[in-house]
Amino acid sequence: MKNILIIDDEEKLRGLLARIVKSEGFDVIEASDLKSGFKKLEQNDIDVLLCDVKLPDGNGVDFLQKIKASFPLTEVILLTAYGNISDGVQAMKNGAFDYIVKGDDNDKIIPLLYKAFEKVQLQKKVKQLEKRISDKYSFDTIIGKSKAIEQVIDLAKKVAKTNSTVLLSGETGTGKEVFAQAIHENSSNASKSFVALNCSTFSAAILESELFGHKQGAFTGAIKDKKGFVEEANGGTLFLDEIGEMPLELQAKLLRVLETNEFIPVGDTTPKKSNFRLIAATNRDLKVESDEHRFRSDLYFRLNIFEINIPPLRERVKDIAPLVDFFVDKFSYSINKKTLQIEDTFLQKLEAYHWPGNVRELKNVIERAVILANNDVLTLDVLPYEIQHQSDNQNKSMSAFSMNSVEKLHIQKVLNYTKGNKAETARLLEIGIATLYRKLDEYNIQ
Repeated sequence: MKNILIIDDEEKLRGLLARIVKSEGFDVIEASDLKSGFKKLEQNDIDVLLCDVKLPDGNGVDFLQKIKASFPLTEVILLTAYGNISDGVQAMKNGAFDYIVKGDDNDKIIPLLYKAFEKVQLQKKVKQLEKRISDKYSFDTIIGKSKAIEQVIDLAKKVAKTNSTVLLSGETGTGKEVFAQAIHENSSNASKSFVALNCSTFSAAILESELFGHKQGAFTGAIKDKKGFVEEANGGTLFLDEIGEMPLELQAKLLRVLETNEFIPVGDTTPKKSNFRLIAATNRDLKVESDEHRFRSDLYFRLNIFEINIPPLRERVKDIAPLVDFFVDKFSYSINKKTLQIEDTFLQKLEAYHWPGNVRELKNVIERAVILANNDVLTLDVLPYEIQHQSDNQNKSMSAFSMNSVEKLHIQKVLNYTKGNKAETARLLEIGIATLYRKLDEYNIQ
């Protein structure tokens, strides 16, 4: 519906204008003064307001401020019998879409209405998009009912209201980026940019360019100036994932940005400024990394203003059932399948599994299961082999003198040495990654 409100105390002129506007397919509501006009605005969803400047109970130019404060999406076109430059200037300053003279500019009214309506529709779409984005990343959409996840959400809500740097720690796949986005969307800079960069994805040279940008000709392939993520995040939030993988030389440059809000693009000599909130994430113990000189201690202390540790899925088993329900609904809908029922044994196996890949792994398992399901129920046969055939003796104690006990202890030591890096552990043990995962299942190593 295209709703137009006309406020004019001249009944005949108002009626004529209403008939013209209605003939173009707009729905018209009429009012004779500012007081009744404002009531109409409160009672109806008005897209465009045509308002006379001189009215019995006030001036339309002054009234405009009240309208824009209460109904920011409503566009206002002011009508006056006598053109006045100062009034016209003030009207535009107060937020009028346009200011036209009755009689002289009658032929402009209908084209202006269409333009104003187009602007309203665009503004509404932007608002809807912003709401969808904020809803997607709100804390209410983080799924879980365990005490552990509720405590994490409570901490994140508290720090979201500040501009403090946040360090999100936890294993891979626990949802650190989801928390980072939720913190941003619930902060005072939610309307500004949220930019995310994974520090483990690039070499040191490319990562520096991605972070700080570069000047044309700074290196081979730099055919034009490029903004970096630090500059793109100005006024908003910069999320640096896997910050523990950042090379030491870049850590020093990042620390300078955090301390001074200044950075220098690659190949440039002139500093630039960027004021942003930093949220960093890591699956490493940065305290240990800094103690062993693999991470700068000064940067660690700068990052560790407010740390939130997101517990692994195996420590919040209560969250598995609601997560499974959510993913089943999501993937059933995405492939136009009727929402599937979940067999008790299917869920029991999922709750017994140790989930080395955490929520991300659970999501992938459920997507696969939904695709493979041949009927309306998810059963054990659509689960991966390692989940179906979890060892029944996982929790049984073993002799300290058995070969199995020695092997388990050795695997644990190597895992500790690699900080939980499975690929590196398999390489040092000189076994395949699949064999390592089988051993982890067999010995219930988490």
